[in-house]
Amino acid sequence: MTCHQNPEVLSVSVQNGLPNPTAGKYLQIPVVTRAYTTACVLTTAAVQLEIITPFQLYFNPDLILRNYQVWRLITNFLFFGPVGFNFLFNMIFLYRYCRMLEEGSFRGRTADFVFMFLFGGLLMTIFGTFVSLVFLGQAFTIMLVYVWSRRNPNVRMNFFGLLNFQAPFLPWVLMGFSLLLGNSIIVDLLGIAVGHVYFFLEDVFPNQPGGGRWLKTPSIIKMLFDTPEEDANYNPLPEERPGGFAWGEGQRLGG
Repeated sequence: MTCHQNPEVLSVSVQNGLPNPTAGKYLQIPVVTRAYTTACVLTTAAVQLEIITPFQLYFNPDLILRNYQVWRLITNFLFFGPVGFNFLFNMIFLYRYCRMLEEGSFRGRTADFVFMFLFGGLLMTIFGTFVSLVFLGQAFTIMLVYVWSRRNPNVRMNFFGLLNFQAPFLPWVLMGFSLLLGNSIIVDLLGIAVGHVYFFLEDVFPNQPGGGRWLKTPSIIKMLFDTPEEDANYNPLPEERPGGFAWGEGQRLGG
């Protein structure tokens, strides 16, 4: 018996069997970076669609303690304002430097990266209470940029094709840019301060005479997030292109 297949049906079945390149690229993003940036984008989209309002998201100690609205401890890190230049600027830096940290000094150490998130978020929440900040996402981004810049001190950078400097100056350049845009620099200073505390306790103090490691990732976090093997096909972003754009590219000294 001869079986005849409909060519249109056959074509559809073959196309459906092919992998989706967009989904593949998305899944190649490291898990912590993927989860955080996706949460930020979805939160902003929900606000834009008026599903929720910023008043349900902002950091308010009284509502957290008295009304048990504990989600505000997380949601205030997820909203960067309405879609516009400031939102896109923050998303670009958040994605690039969060990913480069996770693929660089934290590669194979997902639990330690998660612990840095928790440590930084806790410090910002404490400090944010005293300086009356209602959204801490931008400060968190500056913290990531600060830690990356201190761990890559020999990277030369170019900002908007106008200013050349080495990576450790990047957080301060961003703060100056924020000031030019008329934004408060308290957010940037908070991110720099928390980033410096983490960098000092994790990278500086343990290497000093009489120093030691004060930051130790709890075993429960290691059990949840650390994986025994790495993907052999993993393709990390090159750190010698820290900005990913003409206004943020750089290269290592001597390279």
